[in-house]
Amino acid sequence: MFNVIETFVSIDGEGPTSGELATFIRFSSCNLKCIWCDTTYSWDGTACITKMSTKEIYELIKKAGTKNVTLTGGEPLIQPNIEWLLDALAEDEALSIHVESNGSIDITGLKERYKNSNIHFILDYKCPTSKMSAQMCHQNLNVVDQQDIYKFVVAGYEDLHMALSIIKSYHLTEKCRVYLSPVTEFIEPSKIVEFMKEHQLNDVRLQLQLHKYIWPKEMRGV
Repeated sequence: MFNVIETFVSIDGEGPTSGELATFIRFSSCNLKCIWCDTTYSWDGTACITKMSTKEIYELIKKAGTKNVTLTGGEPLIQPNIEWLLDALAEDEALSIHVESNGSIDITGLKERYKNSNIHFILDYKCPTSKMSAQMCHQNLNVVDQQDIYKFVVAGYEDLHMALSIIKSYHLTEKCRVYLSPVTEFIEPSKIVEFMKEHQLNDVRLQLQLHKYIWPKEMRGV
């Protein structure tokens, strides 16, 4: 059984299917505590937890009728036996599955297990402002491919410079899609654009969280 705090249908607010409908499964608990976390309710004990089986989650997704599915949190990959759910979802080629992970969990085994499947990973790289940089799994930077995304959430120039260093050091744009995503309360998106121009960051995308421009940032289930 999995600990779930939210299930809903909305648009994908970020990622490769931004603007498209998706079914969201939000799991409880996280092994990191980023200072700008916008889903603290997923791990601070304030949300009600619903126990759901693989079968129940799969049936909910099929009833919702969306092609896109986002597994998020919290941190989905710390859920015990998450492979049971991923195995079931991987069998349904009509679905496109995005696993949003905080970048601290080694996905090497999962990449091998779900090679050439409909399971794709959206990984964060936590920059200095988050206070979680030391927890990043650098092995993930070596195993991602063009079906995956690395997302650098940036709140200032220190974060941007770390992102630049990682992108260049690991030739990341040659391996996967790379996004820079602003913490809107900390940095103007225009500053990121200027940084991208200054450093000629071709094949890097600025990503704005679309849902936060449609609904209040505190609203859940959107």
